[in-house]
Amino acid sequence: MDIDTLIAEAREAMTAQRVFGEPYEREGVTIIPAASVRGGSGGSTGRNEHGEGGGGGFGLAARPVGAWVITDEGASWKPSPDVNRLALGGQIVGLVAVIFLGRILLARARRT
Repeated sequence: MDIDTLIAEAREAMTAQRVFGEPYEREGVTIIPAASVRGGSGGSTGRNEHGEGGGGGFGLAARPVGAWVITDEGASWKPSPDVNRLALGGQIVGLVAVIFLGRILLARARRT
């Protein structure tokens, strides 16, 4: 596979169809799911003992971010909570609290 083909396939993979899913309708409400999509590609050419060589690759990451809900009254955005980010935030807050509490207890122990 040459580099031009690799880049063309990466470009095809990162399209609006990856960001917005297929809309579906139920009881007069249309839902269009949305995702955050990131990607990148790279490659190189070189020479080996046979005179040719090269390689490359691409990566793609996607996560749900919410959905558009369309009714007779209009459209509204319903965000999807990122549970991993919420858990990480809770862990950071907990770590800061433990460090802060440890410093308070250490200061009290030094006073007595």
